[in-house]
Amino acid sequence: MQTTWKGTISFGLVSIPVHLYSATQEHDVPLHQVHAKDGGRVRMKRYCEREEKEVPYAEIAKGYESPDGRTVTLTDEDLADLPLPSKKIIDVLAFVDAGEIDPLMFSKAYYVGVADQAAAKPYALLRDALTASGQIAVTKIALRTRESPAVLRVHDGTLVLQTCIWPDEVRPAAGIAPEGDVTVRPQELKMARSLMDTLSEDFDLAQLHDDYQQALQQVITARLEGVELPHEEEPGEAPDNVIDLMEALRSSLKRAKGGRGHAAGPDAGPDADEPAEEKPAPRKRAPAKKPAGSAAAAGKAAPAKKAAPGKKTATAKSATGEAAAGRTATGKSTAPRKAS
Repeated sequence: MQTTWKGTISFGLVSIPVHLYSATQEHDVPLHQVHAKDGGRVRMKRYCEREEKEVPYAEIAKGYESPDGRTVTLTDEDLADLPLPSKKIIDVLAFVDAGEIDPLMFSKAYYVGVADQAAAKPYALLRDALTASGQIAVTKIALRTRESPAVLRVHDGTLVLQTCIWPDEVRPAAGIAPEGDVTVRPQELKMARSLMDTLSEDFDLAQLHDDYQQALQQVITARLEGVELPHEEEPGEAPDNVIDLMEALRSSLKRAKGGRGHAAGPDAGPDADEPAEEKPAPRKRAPAKKPAGSAAAAGKAAPAKKAAPGKKTATAKSATGEAAAGRTATGKSTAPRKAS
């Protein structure tokens, strides 16, 4: 692994000679500019406006134009001799909790390795102290032509230096989020939390891959082989979640659970996974008033009457009436005849 920077971590009176190595690498498919008409390679030429000719890279320097039009030239030697302590020293300024640094400020990560064996013990001391405290070290470093704040943290038993942007380089977010009071119902929040838990089950970040680069490589291969380019089906219109947010959450939860192999029980209804909505308590009805002369008003229960022998009960009378109603307009009964 190629060394990116050489210097020393200053931890109080403890010095740790270290080297930095790039911790990340991009895997983009390399593309360059060509003339669309004939595919000819388009190259950028370094052209001097004053001499009106192309100049070699070795004669290129950096310059600054002042507001009044004057230009000063800065050579590599000028930039190398800047009076900056952070050019060769990573001076630890403070130790803070990781949550105190906004992730918006994080930039590029570098592995920190020891420059020699004598630095092994102080290296391990700083690493173990950070691990035990759960904190990160705040520092500054000058890389190439830029000084930036940075943090030292531990990753897989290795110190990592993560460069940051300056706090005033983070743009304010005012006016971007929806303004005014937005009411979120408790059942909507419960459904969203349930969806979050379902999507997080068995998630492995290492399984993610770059679909864009894979699709781009397929298109390049098709062009090289002169075959039809792969196409994706036209996506449908996105649903309007603003109209019925609860229904969108419910459908998302069912789809997520179905994709992860969750099976509802045999008695589970269509809304078995939906958190129960909070319903208001039912109002109590006032007891119905009873007649003043009733047995209940007198404090005694009325005894049940027995049907007298030889008399038809109300049910029998009702049945007789229904049979009578079964006769047709001609006076004949609709009852079925007995078999002879």
